[in-house]
Amino acid sequence: MSSKFLGKSLAQLNEEMGQIPDISVLTGAERVVVKPIPLIQISPNPDQPRKTFDEQELKDLSESIKEKGVLVPIILRSVQNKPYLYEIVAGERRYRAAQLAGLSEIPALVKSLDDKNAMEIALIENVQRENLNPIEEALGYKNLMEKCGYSLEEVSKLIGKSVSYIRNLMRINSLPDSVKQLIIEGKISPSHARTIAVSENPEQLAHDIINNKLSVAETQKHVKNSNRSKTSRNLVKNTLDAEYVLKIESKISKHLKAPVKIREKRGGAGQFIISFDNRVQMEDLIDKLSK
Repeated sequence: MSSKFLGKSLAQLNEEMGQIPDISVLTGAERVVVKPIPLIQISPNPDQPRKTFDEQELKDLSESIKEKGVLVPIILRSVQNKPYLYEIVAGERRYRAAQLAGLSEIPALVKSLDDKNAMEIALIENVQRENLNPIEEALGYKNLMEKCGYSLEEVSKLIGKSVSYIRNLMRINSLPDSVKQLIIEGKISPSHARTIAVSENPEQLAHDIINNKLSVAETQKHVKNSNRSKTSRNLVKNTLDAEYVLKIESKISKHLKAPVKIREKRGGAGQFIISFDNRVQMEDLIDKLSK
């Protein structure tokens, strides 16, 4: 393409060159199509990790889009049983800014993705761009584990962050909403939040941190001298031994001839997650489980 076209938006190129055909890229067995999609046919993803959007940042991005267009396509997937509707997998910020800019359509990659893959891509994109607050990031990891059946180790490999980092961050999920809001507003740090998550009264400690400008080390001393939450005690008390979990998973997997994972939750609850590769294997599992 001539250098005079560099930096121009999709709409500008359409005006100068006429309608640009869809760009089709073959990835494995799937043909991924880049094409302009009307904004009216697009809806946000309810499992989008990012829940908050800075208004000023959106305005700045919308001004950039007015000048240069959307330079990076968003990722969409078709809505089941509604072939003319699409759900955002990645790029909701660009989508919102395009709306503010008054665009009628946006360039998009349309991919065939199930719920699990869509959630993976959405979380990875947001984490890599470092634009999630700690609450959104922790909830994203929780959803991958509970809705997609990932273990802590599998999430660690997928995201590229250590197991200890993810485990510590996920402590935040147990905090009251009032404390989570303080984290979002930047009034207490994620390190402070992880420290007080195991205490019996995290709200009081959160306000002590703010009022007395406590360091993380000082907060740790306060937590050490205070009562632990029942939830924290139950989680430690009821956690299964890792070797025992592997033994049970192996035993059931061998019997069913299918991968099996055990997922623990707080208070001793949990799930057995059985995976299958095709419809035939699914029917075979149904027969075995029914007996």
